[in-house]
Amino acid sequence: MKTKIAFIYPGQGSQTVGMGESFLTDDTSRNFFESANQALDLDLSKLMLEGPQEELTLTYHAQPALLTVSSMITERLIRAGIRPDYTAGHSLGEYSALVTSNVLEFPTAVNIVHKRGLFMNTAFPAGEGTMAAILGMESDELEKVTNEVTDTTGVVQLANLNCPGQIVISGTKAGVEQACIVAKERGAKRAIPLDVSGPFHSELMRSASQDLAKELSLSFLLDAKVPVISNVTAKAEKNATQIQDLLVRQLYSPVLWEQSVREMIDLGVTVFIEIGPGKVLSGLVKKIDRSVKTLPVYDLESFEKAVEELAK
Repeated sequence: MKTKIAFIYPGQGSQTVGMGESFLTDDTSRNFFESANQALDLDLSKLMLEGPQEELTLTYHAQPALLTVSSMITERLIRAGIRPDYTAGHSLGEYSALVTSNVLEFPTAVNIVHKRGLFMNTAFPAGEGTMAAILGMESDELEKVTNEVTDTTGVVQLANLNCPGQIVISGTKAGVEQACIVAKERGAKRAIPLDVSGPFHSELMRSASQDLAKELSLSFLLDAKVPVISNVTAKAEKNATQIQDLLVRQLYSPVLWEQSVREMIDLGVTVFIEIGPGKVLSGLVKKIDRSVKTLPVYDLESFEKAVEELAK
């Protein structure tokens, strides 16, 4: 029986100076860096390879940079004969999944995520919104906390349902800080403030979603050749119009990552290949179901290891 494979893509926070460099001896791979530079009229590749890290981490740089590296590595995997049955990405990573599934052409996607970063960066006053990771609390109990705090202190809501016992909340600075206090009082093991520039995946991103909707309406999306698991629905999507609507909703809706992984497992996926810098998603997948295989591919050595492993 054929092994079912999912390609999964990390989001913001995974970027690091030097990412993808080991692939650049290959002309086709190098073209991805050059194509991104041309699409943005910006020396993005220099920033990716030389930094500084603070500049690369700016949301409107990190988003196209991560998309570029993930798309480049994906092309190498497909050239090696490894193809996905499903694709999915965490927040920004969903755009890498859409490129792989032929919903968006790479240069178009690079432009969209660059602008998405700009929209997100200006959607809410700097320093007034934030996010925090809550460990050791069930989602229904945490949602009670966020609803109460929203009514009394400031907007805060569930933003990323990552894996059992790990949920990220997002909202106003006052709302998130108060929710952290209340969550710990009600049994959460830890509440960890995150170093982010805004309240992503919360209602406070509505203005960014409106700007993104206009941008997407000017872009040409195709029906997916490979089903994409949506962050918003945790279901396989193929219809271009539906995907476009979900990308707009994604900015202010929770990322249903745990549910997305469980859906792929239910669909028969037994191998998850994480494509892009780091191993964060591989760790989350293992916390969701230890029986599946995870293969992070982030440099030439891990690429060769994955190809060898899948050839067995």
